[in-house]
Amino acid sequence: MKIALVHDYLKEYGGAESVLEALSDIFPNAPIYTTLYHPQNFGPHRSRLEKKWSPRLHQSFFQHLPLAPKLISPLRLLSPLAFKSFDFRGFDLIITSATGAYFPNSLNKNGAKLICYCHTPPRYLYGLPTARRFTNNPIIHFFVSIINHFLRPLDFKYSQNVDQYLANSLTTAARIKKFYRRDSLIINPPVDIPKEAKIAISSPKSSPQYYLTGGRLAAAKRYDIAIEACNQLKLPLKVFGRDFANTLSYLKSFAGPTIEFVGEVTQAEKFKLFSQAKAYIFPSDQEDFGIVSVEAQASGCPVVGYNSGGITETVIDGQTGVLFDKLTPASCAQAIQKLQKLKITPLTCIKNAHQFSSEIFLQKIQNLVTRSL
Repeated sequence: MKIALVHDYLKEYGGAESVLEALSDIFPNAPIYTTLYHPQNFGPHRSRLEKKWSPRLHQSFFQHLPLAPKLISPLRLLSPLAFKSFDFRGFDLIITSATGAYFPNSLNKNGAKLICYCHTPPRYLYGLPTARRFTNNPIIHFFVSIINHFLRPLDFKYSQNVDQYLANSLTTAARIKKFYRRDSLIINPPVDIPKEAKIAISSPKSSPQYYLTGGRLAAAKRYDIAIEACNQLKLPLKVFGRDFANTLSYLKSFAGPTIEFVGEVTQAEKFKLFSQAKAYIFPSDQEDFGIVSVEAQASGCPVVGYNSGGITETVIDGQTGVLFDKLTPASCAQAIQKLQKLKITPLTCIKNAHQFSSEIFLQKIQNLVTRSL
């Protein structure tokens, strides 16, 4: 059986890329097709991923375009041409990892079965909060709206090329049903359960001294809510993650004296931060799934999160965290104060996270491929 993996582009490492990494581990002989490969932005993951991916990669003509890594958004208009340029003759199965940025399902499958692991339909096409703030400019917003009007029918057309949709959450499955009129099989993203988490089960946590937020520092993640809430309550907050579209400078502009920015971290460093935090604050607006909130629970850390999107499927309100209903600093601050009065144990959080483990993801993907072929 010959399998190919396809991903929009590779120039950063986030939740979607962690899923691709898991798929590439499950299918170690599968080549990886992507429009653009720019490992310079992989941060602490670069060495590991270059060893895994570089020998297997096939890039499109985007790779040779000047300044392509800086033109990711406008290049989406040409992405169907990039995916159609790949030759998939001879493959039995193609698995696309569709982040919602490009249109990988526009490819010519040439008789192969096409499975799409959908992280979300394009957020910019369907009125969902996006990673960039450029549409705040009314002139740009006007022209983008016109372009998106013509892109939506194309997106729908390409969605019908898929034989089987996989959704990373119930939230994403509902979007696929609404926008593409297609059913999905839900397979949650893989989350590594740290071996060190056993310590939290057998012994109580040492007195944590700070709150934590972070991940990919993009506008839609709304880390500004966490910062402003901790400013109001005068609580210590650590913010981790790589800057995206100059969001970091915006966050720093109003961060108070109790806020600390620690930069991009490795998985081991992230676990250490989680294991010593009072709670992880996740105010993301309409999150697709939210791997980082599960990683927090896997480390025994409760979550304070905005009650929308995928986080409603991963956090048990009152048991593994607290959800707040209004996307405001005041509502977030109230949730933090509510959490302070609860007795949430690391064991409860870790047990909840186990349902999203890498082992379960592996088993479901392997079973699906076996049934498909």
